[in-house]
Amino acid sequence: MSEDEIAPDVQPTTPPTTPPQTPWWVSDNQSAASSYSALTPVKRVIKVTWYMAIAMALIAGVAGGLIGKVAFDNTPHLTTSNKVIDRAPDSIAGIAAKVSPSVVEIDSTTSGGSDTGSGFFIDANGYIMTNNHVIEAAVLAKSKISVKLANNKVYTAKLVGRDTSYDLAVLKIDVTAAPALVLGNSDNVQVGDPVIAIGSPLGLQGTVTSGIISAKNRSVSTSSDNTAGENAFIDALQTDAAINPGNSGGPLVDATGAVIGVNSAIASLGGTVAGQPGSIGLGFAIPINQAKSTAEQLIKTGRSHYPIVGMSLDSTYAGPGARIADLPTAILAGGPAAKAGLQPGDIILAINGQDIATADDLIVAIRSHAIGDSITMKYKRGTVTATVQLVLASSK
Repeated sequence: MSEDEIAPDVQPTTPPTTPPQTPWWVSDNQSAASSYSALTPVKRVIKVTWYMAIAMALIAGVAGGLIGKVAFDNTPHLTTSNKVIDRAPDSIAGIAAKVSPSVVEIDSTTSGGSDTGSGFFIDANGYIMTNNHVIEAAVLAKSKISVKLANNKVYTAKLVGRDTSYDLAVLKIDVTAAPALVLGNSDNVQVGDPVIAIGSPLGLQGTVTSGIISAKNRSVSTSSDNTAGENAFIDALQTDAAINPGNSGGPLVDATGAVIGVNSAIASLGGTVAGQPGSIGLGFAIPINQAKSTAEQLIKTGRSHYPIVGMSLDSTYAGPGARIADLPTAILAGGPAAKAGLQPGDIILAINGQDIATADDLIVAIRSHAIGDSITMKYKRGTVTATVQLVLASSK
């Protein structure tokens, strides 16, 4: 038999006389005999010569190579980059890297709980600026105030002085060559200027957020549970940089890294995180020009003073304007208001051309000036409107 011949199967000597019944998958028009013949398997035996074996081996090798190539091509190839990002010194990352080592976390614990806030070095000898409300509870309870630096070293701080009227305080720790921040000029700030806030919101030290100055000269009044009858009045810078509880006392810096404000308060819609209100994009900072003046007084004497006009206001008057209380004692004898001829019941409408809507607006506008400044006050008495000049005096 040649290599191309096929050996037939061994067949039975006597074919079956009756084909099996038609299976269910065969159509009815097929005969049983034809169905039987079609379904009979055929076995083949192939003779393989030596050169056919070589050819088959070569084919198997090629097929194996193709299979390997397909398997390789289906393997995922992940791309990585070794390029270094060029962060300019005036970028947010560059400014944050420069300013962050000067920002500290301030912690205190009293019987009423623990407080966390922020602060920053204003002098190489270890003087730190912060908010009064950050450390007030600890001061009144005579408990320890701890300062944690960016390198996680912890120091016990000493109170240099605090001012409840501006919500400012100065602490000192025993270090030298501290990385003091440059203080800018908040009078030059414009709405739309980019700003960066750094601090410890909710205890998360070294948090950096950014935004813009969204408004200036916002009248903000804050109160403290620890100071009976004492409110802080701030002629604030408003920012949309995220500020949350724990950011208080930290710096608000401009695009050069200079401090233009001390983060102090936020507006809230009432929602809370861990029992505290969170940022809704309305944060307020004490202008650094005011904070600097107060800090210098506190460092020099341990006390600070603010400007006054020597009159009491009617807190029930809804405005517009601020009304001098209709009481015989409403005008301080010998004070600026008395010297200018103001009387109980007069309604103050504007200071230096700035409209006054409420009593808080008037207090904030006065405290945004310095002791000894001369201001123009517009007022209404009955149906008569007039203006007077006053020289601001110092609080006791």
